[in-house]
Amino acid sequence: MAKQVLIIGSGVAGTIIANGLCRQIKNELASGAVTVTMIGATDKHMYQPGLLYLTFGKMRESEMYRDQRSILDKRVAFFVDPAKNIDVEAKKVTTESGRTYGYDYLVIATGSRIRPDMIPGMSEGAHWFYDLEGARKLRDALNDFQGGKVIINVNAPHKCPVAPVEITLMLREFLTAKGVMDKSEITYTYPIGRLHGLEPVAHWAVPEFQKHGIKSETFFNTKSVDAAAKTITSEEGVTLPYDLLITIPPHTGAQVITDSKLGAGGWVPTNKLTLLREGSDNVFIVGDTTNIPISKAGSTAHFEADTVVDNLSSLLKEQRWSRNYDGKVYCFIETGMTTGTYIMFNYTTPPNPGPPSHMVHWLKLGYNRLYWLSARGLL
Repeated sequence: MAKQVLIIGSGVAGTIIANGLCRQIKNELASGAVTVTMIGATDKHMYQPGLLYLTFGKMRESEMYRDQRSILDKRVAFFVDPAKNIDVEAKKVTTESGRTYGYDYLVIATGSRIRPDMIPGMSEGAHWFYDLEGARKLRDALNDFQGGKVIINVNAPHKCPVAPVEITLMLREFLTAKGVMDKSEITYTYPIGRLHGLEPVAHWAVPEFQKHGIKSETFFNTKSVDAAAKTITSEEGVTLPYDLLITIPPHTGAQVITDSKLGAGGWVPTNKLTLLREGSDNVFIVGDTTNIPISKAGSTAHFEADTVVDNLSSLLKEQRWSRNYDGKVYCFIETGMTTGTYIMFNYTTPPNPGPPSHMVHWLKLGYNRLYWLSARGLL
């Protein structure tokens, strides 16, 4: 009987795994010894980092989307049928249509979702750029903005950890070019006692913010937003007025994870080296779905996916383990409209952001175009 590999989630992690696995086990697929099936929530694939550029009118929506089927290997059976329940004991997944999928190996790549509804008043009083509708609304608000107090409010947990720093520095240049920065004030809030969760990034950000006159308020854990009064209040008792509130909403994992009792908050307990669900030897967890204390970012998902591909193919072909994940992450950081830097780190080597340069910015723009090769597992 054929070995069944089932992938839940059609984002970057699940897509790279499906495509990479098909290349590595082509003989097993051809003979019918292995099948690869993916179930997702949509037939479209979005380049999520593009939302930041869309906000500033630097990317069109059409550039951010492809048909999911068009970037998947033809040997992958793909169904738009979101998972409703995952039973790891019975090795089966039930979908919203009522169909049941069995598996020998399961990959859970269900991602994360924004939850502005978790903070009273946030949905009504704040803008964000973490989904398409939010990015569209924020783009319109920025075009109409004529100066005033801007709050960049960061909540945890959230994906793409450097994005709050990016939008803060990009916004300053945007307002300067628009001619309203001299009538504006930007304040950045963060829930812990520094500007970023990664200490080296926080230390790097301090002089960057100071150089550009960006204010900050740390130990700011958001309690509520008053849309009528245009104020945001922290659990620590600090209330800040705003004319424009840009928030990074808190995130949770997918509802199916919570409903299936696989992890609090939708995050699955995951071995940080093997990427196996704790207590399982055939269930891999990748991307934002893990509870690993490392960046929830596209590059994290990519490097995790590469590890899973190598291990799944070795298990299917040779019944052995290939290699562990070393925590590798590589993130570009836009430091304005024409400059950028980057961080690269793993479990043992901390990040070390360098001075912003035009070259790194152009490298980032180049990667934006190459993303679709990355999703196909070719980069």
